[in-house]
Amino acid sequence: MRNESVQCLSPSGLHNMHYTEWGARDNSRIVVCVHGLSRNCRDFDTLAQSLEKNFRVVCPDIVGRGQSDWLATKELYVNPQYLADLTTLIARVTADGARDIYWVGTSMGGLLGMMLAALQSTPIQRLVLNDVGSVIPHAALARIAAYLGKDPRFSSFKEIDLCMRTISAPFGPLSDAQWEHLTRYNSKQHADGGWGFNYDPGIALPFKNLPAEAIDLSAHYERVTCPTLLLRGADSDLLLRDTALAMTQSGPKARLVEFAGIGHAPMLMADDQIKAVREFLSA
Repeated sequence: MRNESVQCLSPSGLHNMHYTEWGARDNSRIVVCVHGLSRNCRDFDTLAQSLEKNFRVVCPDIVGRGQSDWLATKELYVNPQYLADLTTLIARVTADGARDIYWVGTSMGGLLGMMLAALQSTPIQRLVLNDVGSVIPHAALARIAAYLGKDPRFSSFKEIDLCMRTISAPFGPLSDAQWEHLTRYNSKQHADGGWGFNYDPGIALPFKNLPAEAIDLSAHYERVTCPTLLLRGADSDLLLRDTALAMTQSGPKARLVEFAGIGHAPMLMADDQIKAVREFLSA
């Protein structure tokens, strides 16, 4: 694994976006893995290790998360800024010639991949949408808005690890080592010795004006033409089964794979989840 960064532009100035990179730099097949709303690139370590022999894997920290800079203007934590940053990243990793870009996106990362894949002249040739779809239920948005940006503090790593296991229980059955990994890289220790989550609480600002109904992104999904794999936790409240089934019949007619006993979202750490992604990208 290599730690890298790229400088990106926003209306309020320049900021650095951190990313991890796995596999040979000269590999023409690049997998871009983009995390969920309050997560970061280290969620993909297990998947990247599985893919790095056959792909170059690039996993960014979306601005405001992980090791990337925080934006001074919190109103800029919105999709247009994220898409601009990711376009800069793609330009960086393809600068030495044409490359095949494959996208693996969890939740928010999947939405960004869908939007990018829907654009004219998109570089994305295969798309994996992990527990996110063309319609986002209002109830799921309200659930996220209820906790996002609260910035709780914990007296010890053990305490924040217990909180992570509790609030993230829908991730499904994970080993102690996997939970420890997720907590380690999604938390930080403050100067006073306390612990908190590793993202800017300001990312919650756009959620203050939630619509009163579901968000319909069908227009984006219908414009996607590349082969698409749709992963779903069978108990997910963010990707409802009716939405997932409809997505197999419209747009790119995604192939649907569901995982029992998991909600939002599959963490792509289990063997069956990794196998589904690897086989789809290698086809």
